[in-house]
Parts: sequence; C-alpha cells; structure tokens
Amino acid sequence: MLTRSRSTALHAFIGVLASLSLSTSMVQADPVDREQAAGKVAGVFLQELNEAMTREMGKGGPLEAIKVCGELAPEIANRLSRENGWRVTRVGTSIRNPLLGMPDAWEQRILDEFAVRVAKGEALAAMTHGEVVTEPGGQYYRFMKPIAVQPKCLLCHGSPEAIPETIKTVLKNNYPFDDATGYKAGDLRGAVSIKQPLGQQSHPNK
Repeated sequence: MLTRSRSTALHAFIGVLASLSLSTSMVQADPVDREQAAGKVAGVFLQELNEAMTREMGKGGPLEAIKVCGELAPEIANRLSRENGWRVTRVGTSIRNPLLGMPDAWEQRILDEFAVRVAKGEALAAMTHGEVVTEPGGQYYRFMKPIAVQPKCLLCHGSPEAIPETIKTVLKNNYPFDDATGYKAGDLRGAVSIKQPLGQQSHPNK
C-alpha cells in the first residue's frame, strides 16, 4: 500500500502531467485560430498603408510617398499593436531605415524562405508563414505576410537611374545609408511581422 505522503505526491505528479498535457494541446490547437487573427491584422495594415499612399500622393505628389513609408506606416503599425496587444511591424529585404525595418534572426529566416518559395513559382499574394517559437522571454506565435513591390513603390525603390532627382535628394538627406533601391514591380520587398505572446487572446479587436 502507498503511504499517505507517497499517495499525495503521486496525485500531485499526475496533476502536473495533466496540466502539461492540456497546455500542450492548447498550444497545438491555438496556431490555427491565431493565424487567421494575425492574417486579418496584416491585411488591415496593408490596406491602410495602400490607402494612405494613394491619398497622400494624390495630395502632394511623389515626394509624399517618402512621408507615408517613413511616418504613416509606423503610425499604423503602432496603432494596431496597441489595439491588439501584439507587436505589429514591417521588416524589409533591404533596409532604408535601420531603426524601423531591420529583421531579427527569425524574420530574416522567413524572408529567405519567402524568396525561395517565390523562386519556385508561388504567388506572394497568397503566401504566409506562422509558427510557435520559444525565445528567452517565453513562447510566442509569430506570423509573417510578405509585401510585394507595387508599381508606385518604384518612385522611391526602383532602379537608381529611374528615381526622380528630387526624390533622390530627399532620400540621401534623410537616409544616408539607404540600401532599399533596385527593386522591380512584383519583387519581395519585405513583410508584415506579428508577434503574439502565447496565452493571450488571439482574436483581433477589429
């Protein structure tokens, strides 16, 4: 027969195992729901960015495109981050502003994978990647949706020879270490990156 102390310890051990099993199943089930939620927020970001670009360029011409990418895009990302309690940001394949667009190691790996998928013929529009990752700060669901270069993006990100001189001057003054030129329409420009702490509500607020 088990002594009382051994019986208590056994029940406690079984309880821990059950808890771990439940936690594991929740983590395994969560990503499907989280992917849908993250995809919705990424879509909102890209839609608002495109609308802002069209609106501002219509008001002030091509130079306003620099303002959209440099100021309005971070504002949109910050607002979505606050609304959802996640980290929503943009990262680039080539960097114009190292303070805003530099990918971390995980994001760089996924950007490289996107490039391989594009080379195999997969369409950027339907492409996403999401997974649960363990980092020093805990477990997170991380998601990325690629950003394709649009024709209007070439005013600032196309071949140096094709970029208008007025825009070149502004870029040189504001981004002396700019490396984000030489793109063609349809190229992989970067991605919307979302980082959700596990255990947090996965549904976006809007």
